[in-house]
Amino acid sequence: MPIVWLVAGILLAAAELMTGDMFLLMLGGSALVTAGAGWAFGMPLWAEGLVFVISAVVLLLGVRPALRKRLTAGPVIHTNAKALEGKSAIVIEPVDDLHGLVRLGGEMWSARSLEKSGRFEQGETVTVVQIDGATAVVEKI
Repeated sequence: MPIVWLVAGILLAAAELMTGDMFLLMLGGSALVTAGAGWAFGMPLWAEGLVFVISAVVLLLGVRPALRKRLTAGPVIHTNAKALEGKSAIVIEPVDDLHGLVRLGGEMWSARSLEKSGRFEQGETVTVVQIDGATAVVEKI
């Protein structure tokens, strides 16, 4: 009977090429596991069926979600204020923990220091740590 499981596993894996959902691939993998177990241990049909069900559940509930997440996740692209974090800025007016002004990406931004004791003078280069509303929170590079 292992030859039937082997053929079924290959056919299910091939059918997966048409769906792309990873469901048939998991069932095909389970059938291949069952074929291997059947050959290795000479199991009766009912035991092979049990191996198929258990391996199918493990693959469908354990492996498939992680595999789909990994294959469908694209690169993280930061937009808006998040895209400005980590950028360099030039101090236009002195920056302390309450106020200041920096040039960031060709635009003027109000700014404040990340640290209470931080003070940056005109012309210094700072790094944007975060954007808090319309204020760039900066620190020394």
